[in-house]
Amino acid sequence: MLLRLLVRSISRYASPPSRLASTSSFCTLPTMSTNHPKNESYLSAVIPKRIKLFEQIQSHQLEKLKSLPHDPIKITLPDGTVKEGRKWETTPMDIAGEILKGLANSALISSVNDELWDMSRVLEGDCKLELFKFDSDKGRDTLWHSSAHVLGQALEQEYGCQLCIGPCTTRGEGFYYDAFYGDLGLNDNHFPNIEVGAAKAAKEAQPFERIEVTKDQAIEMFSDNNFKVEIINDLPADKTITVYRCGPLVDLCRGPHIPNTSFVKAFKCLRASSAYWRGSKDRESLQRVYGISYPDQKQLKKYLQFLEEAKKYDHRLLGQKQELFFCHPLSPGSWLFLPLGTRVYNKLMEFIKEQYWKRGYAEVITPNMYNMNLWETSGHVANYKENMFTFDIEKQEFGLEPMNCPGHCLMFQHRVRSYRELPIRLADFGVLHRNEASGALSGLTRVRRFQQDDAHIFCTEDQATDEVKAVLEFIDYAYKIFGFTYELKLSTRPEKYLGDLAAWDKAENDLKIALDAFGKTWVLNEGDGAFYGPKIDITVSDAMNRKFQCATLQLDFQLPDRFKLEYSADDEAKRQRPVMIHRAVLGSVERMFAILLEHYKGKWPFWLSPRQAIVCPISKKSEEYALQVKKQIHEAGYYVDADITDRKIDKKVREAQLAQYNYILVVGETEAATGQVSVRIRDSAAHSVKSIENLLEEFKTKTAEYQ
Repeated sequence: MLLRLLVRSISRYASPPSRLASTSSFCTLPTMSTNHPKNESYLSAVIPKRIKLFEQIQSHQLEKLKSLPHDPIKITLPDGTVKEGRKWETTPMDIAGEILKGLANSALISSVNDELWDMSRVLEGDCKLELFKFDSDKGRDTLWHSSAHVLGQALEQEYGCQLCIGPCTTRGEGFYYDAFYGDLGLNDNHFPNIEVGAAKAAKEAQPFERIEVTKDQAIEMFSDNNFKVEIINDLPADKTITVYRCGPLVDLCRGPHIPNTSFVKAFKCLRASSAYWRGSKDRESLQRVYGISYPDQKQLKKYLQFLEEAKKYDHRLLGQKQELFFCHPLSPGSWLFLPLGTRVYNKLMEFIKEQYWKRGYAEVITPNMYNMNLWETSGHVANYKENMFTFDIEKQEFGLEPMNCPGHCLMFQHRVRSYRELPIRLADFGVLHRNEASGALSGLTRVRRFQQDDAHIFCTEDQATDEVKAVLEFIDYAYKIFGFTYELKLSTRPEKYLGDLAAWDKAENDLKIALDAFGKTWVLNEGDGAFYGPKIDITVSDAMNRKFQCATLQLDFQLPDRFKLEYSADDEAKRQRPVMIHRAVLGSVERMFAILLEHYKGKWPFWLSPRQAIVCPISKKSEEYALQVKKQIHEAGYYVDADITDRKIDKKVREAQLAQYNYILVVGETEAATGQVSVRIRDSAAHSVKSIENLLEEFKTKTAEYQ
């Protein structure tokens, strides 16, 4: 939980490696020589001190373990098999060796009673045990988390830097390590030396060793690193603090980790960027190095080939090529959508609005700014103000709206509500602004100005399960049309939360019932819910099998309480709190635009395309007919152009294909005489002749069926 809390706080500002295609031309890093002064005095003072303290505490804890009774215990495997073991002695690695000889050499991490557990950590009693290899999410994420420590070791040894945090990325693609280097800025030229250090650590098969320490011991161990000391001081008094060692690296970490560094057989630095400590632009500037690793070189090679392929479809490149949008330095993080891009943007919103009509949502319009008193009530001043744009008007502080939920609470609150009105589903495409750090901005995926298909459902407790299920069905419907597959995770109560346990338990149970009723496989994501309520995380996979989180579905029982929202029950004198459900299907329209542009590789389906058809006359003699055809198609409600340049027809067709027109309509004197068009499809050399009426009927069908 330690790293999870830190990652949450910093990820709002410093962008993780985008799962959308990226290219180095979009990220300008400091150009500096790879020659650098290493802080040898720091290393010579800190490393031996930490190792000495680690070994002293480890020795004491091992002696304590020996003195504990090693009573027989029963270890139950997923298939129901029961293995015998000894309390405070048997490890998951021992059991792996009993199950299958090779399993002990391939299992990366275990789960003991649903808690992730080091393979070398002793079992503490009767338990359920499950083992995970790299082909599982848990195994993969553990390898990448441990690889971050390998990266941290290489960075510390090479540069004498002060390490900050180094997690597996929250998007499930590799890892990074933030560190303070003083004035040194890292770039690609530094990567070979870093990779040599990582390879050395892997070759040494350094075991990951774990100890538990008191707060005072942790502060003593990391007293030379103010960043680590700050983390330690912010931990709850009753928090178990763990420290891991691999080779010369001793690091504050919640773990767990792979058995040893030899499992990291393929390692690559991907990119470097700047990040602020704890996401605050007023704090120290850090360098962040991203990396990827695999259990073998073959998988790494395949991944790097994938990255090269994905670069071709970077939404920023395609957006420029197709004249969809651009960003101007006078408004960083706020994109300008050109006419063609606006067509796609509006189509996405129209698609959602059509579903709102069918699914019983009421669209509303809310202000772009509110007095900060609203954000005090909602809790944003305490928890989110640094992400907001604030300003003074007539000696009062106002803030631009970063999300719609408080405004929707005001709407619910503005008059007495009856149980007969519920559920109330308020939908809002209002413009939102978030004060992202400049270094965190990334194309359309991380912006300062955006819109989202935001909606909030106010319902009774008895209605919550059905409403959640209906939202899941809405998401399923939309994602099938886009061609996405997706995974569902139920994220439960985190360590820091608001409200009472009974309310949390009920909310989590409601979500479980809804997920089961929905009928698709889901997994439990313990401790990763929002501080105000549990949530369902929906992770989509695109055509290139990249994963994104777009849709959100969260139960919130804090905002209704903070705003004192009430409705009258059967007994008119009785007032009750509604349940509030936050939900979005597209999420940010800008982000979904980018994902779809790359998902379709720039080849928009007809219903969503900004260039649905183009009419290409063969000669001057057929230009008048071409313009007539264009007018008919335009009046039918479709996007159509006409190429009346003097280019040869083959050139016109080729240009139209490159511009990604779905339909290329060639007309000559014969077509003009018969009232027809010669139809070519974007990616096909074949063509057919159709009447205008039949063509428009085909357009109508494709639009209705979202093709």
